[in-house]
Amino acid sequence: MNTSLEQLRFPIGKFEAPQVLTQDLLNSYLKDIETFPARLKQAVIGLNDSQLDTPYRPDGWTIRQVVNHCADSHMNSLVRFKLALTEEEPTIKPYYEERWAELVDSKTMPIESALLLLEGLHRRWTVLLKSLNSEELKKTFIHPEHGKRFRLDENIGVYAWHGNHHLAHITTLKKIKNW
Repeated sequence: MNTSLEQLRFPIGKFEAPQVLTQDLLNSYLKDIETFPARLKQAVIGLNDSQLDTPYRPDGWTIRQVVNHCADSHMNSLVRFKLALTEEEPTIKPYYEERWAELVDSKTMPIESALLLLEGLHRRWTVLLKSLNSEELKKTFIHPEHGKRFRLDENIGVYAWHGNHHLAHITTLKKIKNW
């Protein structure tokens, strides 16, 4: 399988915000978020430590780091949603995801804890997201690194893409390695 570095970095392409966010598209995003933990677990089940410690691309994270990154990132996102729903345009706290991925829990722990965290987190996150009305979906938070407001409905799309993006890192590597 001949795959360029750009294809390895963005196997499903970069996120593109839709011109119009329809209810059908929003429902599709919610389904992706709801099913992500099970799809991720299915992709990594049976992988041994050597496979989990294989980077998905040159100079990229290992599968183990990707799984732990998803737990870290989605945990941060749930907090950002809750802040936006309970405060007036809060400025969120960014974090250095690349540094988090180098911490011992991300690099060396078995992935079962991250998978359990994602399962519970996504269950709660999905209940919250499905309960939002049109006014709540328009609520925003400010990301200081980007200097702009992010609407919750748009961010649902970003995180549906995010899960699919990292899942594709794993499934693409498995296909390349014939695992």
